[in-house]
Amino acid sequence: MATQPDPHLIAAVEEALTTPTFHRDDTPLPRYGTTPPIPQPGAPPMSPRTTEVARAVMLGSLATVPPGLIAIGILVASEHANPTVIGMICAAPAAVAAPIWALARLVKASTKSEHHHHYTGPVRQQTVTSHSRWLGKTTNNM
Repeated sequence: MATQPDPHLIAAVEEALTTPTFHRDDTPLPRYGTTPPIPQPGAPPMSPRTTEVARAVMLGSLATVPPGLIAIGILVASEHANPTVIGMICAAPAAVAAPIWALARLVKASTKSEHHHHYTGPVRQQTVTSHSRWLGKTTNNM
């Protein structure tokens, strides 16, 4: 015995099939605005100082390319590779740059900035120097 489907059931199925189940918005997103950037998962963003150091490292590594190409040219022109010559060619830039860099650091460390402080009330100044040692700790309170 065949029964007719319920008309309410047929109407519900037809309504479910005609109702959209998603919405797609194709309007382009703004390229800039007042909203701050959202931190992304993973490594945190680099500080400006870290960015400067990374840039200096990249430029310094790029500066090693011309001496390397010159060394290759000399070795190809001489038709043999002498390990002593290769060592001198490779070590010369570092041997020249290392003392200059050390001298620049010493000059920077020796020049102290001058500070001026103006106070209107009583002032108490205390300098604490602490050096951590291997087997103990030395503290000088002045």
